[in-house]
Amino acid sequence: MSTRRRTTTRIEVSADRGVFMISVAAELAAMHPQTLRMYEARGLIEPKRSPKGTRLYSYSDVEQLRRIQEMTAELGLNLAGVERVLELEAQLMRTRRKAEALERELVETRQALEASSRKLRGELVPYRRGEVIPVRRADRRH
Repeated sequence: MSTRRRTTTRIEVSADRGVFMISVAAELAAMHPQTLRMYEARGLIEPKRSPKGTRLYSYSDVEQLRRIQEMTAELGLNLAGVERVLELEAQLMRTRRKAEALERELVETRQALEASSRKLRGELVPYRRGEVIPVRRADRRH
């Protein structure tokens, strides 16, 4: 008697890769497929397309749909309000990225200034206004 061994293969899929057809995405997000089409028409969601034009939703898309559902059902926002929230979140994300880039640039600039300061420290002569600084001229031949 032969025994069959069942194996399971786990495949990792990027969160942004379109893998769900509209009916599956709608079920996962607990909404009607027509609602997904309406959200797409309003620009709230942008599913990928198969070579034949079929909408393909990603895990990220499904999460976005759930967030929209939460904002409309639980927070009482209309779709214009949802659009504005999503715009502001995108703007905030761009601002954060810009601030992080500026912080990195500031750190690099400080490090460069400190390195230059250490290098030049021995070459700099302190000066106080009105003070005469003696100059050693060993090579002076008058």
